[in-house]
Amino acid sequence: MRILINFQNKVVPVYFTTDCKQPVSKIMKLLSGTLENKIQNGKRALQKCLNSLISIEIEGSEAILHSKSENDTLALSLY
Repeated sequence: MRILINFQNKVVPVYFTTDCKQPVSKIMKLLSGTLENKIQNGKRALQKCLNSLISIEIEGSEAILHSKSENDTLALSLY
C-alpha cells in the first residue's frame, strides 16, 4: 500500500508492507511526529537524510528512510 505525505514542502511516498498490524492512521501519526522531532532535534546525519528524502518504507515498527544518496539511507524506530 502507498500513501503520499507532504514533508518539508515535498511530496514523499510512504510504502507499507502487508504485515503491518497497527492501523494506518496510528502509524502515520507516529511517523509525522517522529519526522518533525528529528528534523528539529536530530543529529546532522539524520537531518541530511531527511533533507534529501525520496521515500519511506514502513516495516513493522521501523521506518526505512530512503534518500537521494544510497549512503544516507537510515532506519528509524517509530516507538
